[in-house]
Amino acid sequence: MSQPLESKVALVAGATRGAGRGIAVELGAAGATVYVTGRSTRVRRSEYDRPETIEDTADLVTEAGGHGIAVPTDHLDPAQVRTLVDRIAEEQGRLDVLVNDVWGGEHLFAWDAPVWEHDLDKGLRLLRLAVETHAITSHHALPLLLRRPGGLVVEMTDGTAEYNRDTYRNSFFYDLAKTSVLRMGFALARELGPRGATAVALTPGWLRSEMMLDNFGVREDNWRDATARVPHFAISETPRFVGRAVAALAADPDVARWNGESLSSGGLAQVYGFTDLDGSRPDAWRYLVEVQDADKPADVTGYR
Repeated sequence: MSQPLESKVALVAGATRGAGRGIAVELGAAGATVYVTGRSTRVRRSEYDRPETIEDTADLVTEAGGHGIAVPTDHLDPAQVRTLVDRIAEEQGRLDVLVNDVWGGEHLFAWDAPVWEHDLDKGLRLLRLAVETHAITSHHALPLLLRRPGGLVVEMTDGTAEYNRDTYRNSFFYDLAKTSVLRMGFALARELGPRGATAVALTPGWLRSEMMLDNFGVREDNWRDATARVPHFAISETPRFVGRAVAALAADPDVARWNGESLSSGGLAQVYGFTDLDGSRPDAWRYLVEVQDADKPADVTGYR
């Protein structure tokens, strides 16, 4: 099996579950050494109180063919992030890929609640987790990434710049968080590009994360059962799909062509030719505009 990232070192910040885990595993499958961080470990859970742990993610990275290293880290604590980056520098002497995927806000926003009715403490906590963590991590990690030319930074968000520009995303706080991360990718590109590195913003489509599957009462092996209640769920994708998008970007010698762009897993699949685990290429954001938001019946023909 080809491992184009065999000599590369990656940090996936926020890799306990969901997209972060999928990205870490696919970077591992491409041969990378992957440091995975989060707050849920085998001895202590975060406020999510879920079973997924960063140690499990690290094991999956290694099983996929890479080298997974779990480092418990609260990315709101600059001292912890500094210690994390110092460890990577000491052990590896380099950082080639930084994925800012810290989120943690699923339980903090109220769907369609206007800002004056939304719980203020929860909204501000959401912004800290979604935005401040990314800024802290970039501040400490980018000097190491810039030691060698060709580094890649991926800012993970929900929605493309085009879609989010015209679409209200659930609540004031959620909308602000996801749009802010898109802008982070743009701003970092202006700072990193002249210094030999690339920054992009990347979104998965409708993600079949562990939490999403639980919410719909299905497993990955029977996820289509949920389409009886939520027909548009047929366009959904596994976390490994966006993981393959990141691995493709990291292995692309011409990745600088994407500097500052807002990208999606489905869009990149058309360029790089990768598929989801079932062999399909779900193009969720085109589907959302042309089918779901247009109030058409669910039909993924031509979209996956």
